Amino acid sequence: MPDTIRAADALARRLYAAGCRTAFGMPGGEVLTLIDALEAAGIRFILCKHENAAGFIAEGHHHRDHAPAILVGTIGPGTLNGVNTVANALQDQVPLIVLSGCVDAGEAQRYTHQVVDQRAVFAPLTKASFTLTPDAAHIIADKAVTIATEGHHGPVHIDVPVDVADTQIPATAPAPRVPASASAPTGADLATARDWLANAKRPVMIVGVGALNQHTDVTAFAEAHNVPVITTYKAKGMLAEDHPLSLGGAGLSPLADKTLVPFVQSADLILCVGYDPVEMRPGWRDVWTPTSHNVIDIQAAPNHHYMHQSSLNFATDCAATLAALGADLPAVKTWSQGEVATAKTALAAAFPKDEDWGPAAVIATCRDVLPRDTLASVDSGAHRILLSQMWETYAPRDLMQSSALCTMGCAVPLAMGAKLASPDRPVVAFTGDAGFLMVAGELATAAELKITPIILVFVDASLALIEKKQRERQMANTGVDFAEHDFAAMGRAFGGAGVTVHTRAELTKALETAQAADTFTVIAAVIEKGAYDGRI
Repeated sequence: MPDTIRAADALARRLYAAGCRTAFGMPGGEVLTLIDALEAAGIRFILCKHENAAGFIAEGHHHRDHAPAILVGTIGPGTLNGVNTVANALQDQVPLIVLSGCVDAGEAQRYTHQVVDQRAVFAPLTKASFTLTPDAAHIIADKAVTIATEGHHGPVHIDVPVDVADTQIPATAPAPRVPASASAPTGADLATARDWLANAKRPVMIVGVGALNQHTDVTAFAEAHNVPVITTYKAKGMLAEDHPLSLGGAGLSPLADKTLVPFVQSADLILCVGYDPVEMRPGWRDVWTPTSHNVIDIQAAPNHHYMHQSSLNFATDCAATLAALGADLPAVKTWSQGEVATAKTALAAAFPKDEDWGPAAVIATCRDVLPRDTLASVDSGAHRILLSQMWETYAPRDLMQSSALCTMGCAVPLAMGAKLASPDRPVVAFTGDAGFLMVAGELATAAELKITPIILVFVDASLALIEKKQRERQMANTGVDFAEHDFAAMGRAFGGAGVTVHTRAELTKALETAQAADTFTVIAAVIEKGAYDGRI
């Protein structure tokens, strides 16, 4: 081993040690050394067509390999293209390492072409932002990994000056920081919480992304204590949604709220496990109070959101806390009047699957035809609200979406990243036509990578959710409709397959063909405008 390495090598080697094997982005002269260092460390750099999409491809990959995601952007316009995906990573608790090229500090005093204060841009959108320096390269690399992956996961930004990346530094790194041990509550508050659980007749769990990131065994706890589970959309699948105790996802649908909010309000114990209400609509604000219910909030970080308050707040590890909470407590009968089954029946009735054709028919057909282990992603829009209620999810991270920031243009790149990391799993992206147009260029990336996701486009030539809100407010139709394009032809033009469907039978055939295809497939499902009225 050499006595010295480049500062960029120190960063790349620490990321490799954290499990990273891929990085995504677009190169520029300012990041060539960085990309070379990543490749030398064993981290494959994948060229994408836009940095924002690259960040979502990285996130999709992270959801399968669980290593920190890596986004690489060159100075100025390259790095700033990724702002949206970084903001999404902060709100959705994604450990995204953002590596940006920049000119050296002295050079920036005279040479201002493309130079902006990138750290100032990313400061409010990340957990931390650093400028790599030669004498602290190993330390900054370790800090980036630990900050991104501990507590509430989130993005960390590192500016990498051109000359610093090439500077020779000692190859031997200081010992990395030992990850913090999982903590659990003790003392009087834990005793109170255990007493509430032991005596609860109508307990309910609301599970969020924090429990997902801390690998919490929600199923074991729910079954041991007969506690029904509601998840946020990001945490769908923490309990398989065909389980008798699962009440599915919540967050954006007023139709679902009509069942789920009264159910929660009828509970005598509410366990919020890794639940961050940044995912929820305003209708979930103050659904309970600390005096109306026994409420236990379990989070890696204290509650500063004020969407609700709780009777007990545990700023501890979700998995360790549930273990301590339920240890040696006998199982008791809960919800003795069949309320859980009644709620499940009401939710199913609120989202019927029997229409001849329309968005619900598309979702139901896809769920029927595609295998149980299909990985899915969904873009923001009316179709996301409907799909997040109708698409049964059976394992954590099997449905990916922008749940907190609710950004468009994420479904296709998320699916690409997941397919790249899990080539043997079927993967489908559900996207609106507008969201698809935002990232259509990444079809070229899919072709170059020879990956085979299925891309289902809901085609109604409208920003359906915004058009619906505009119409409900009796405003003139402005800025929400656009031309109907040939999306199937776009798929073929970029080297994939493409087909347009208008019926369940056509969709079924297209899905069956797509599963056997050796390239990606774009399926354009044409639906009527206004098709979501009364359905979400």
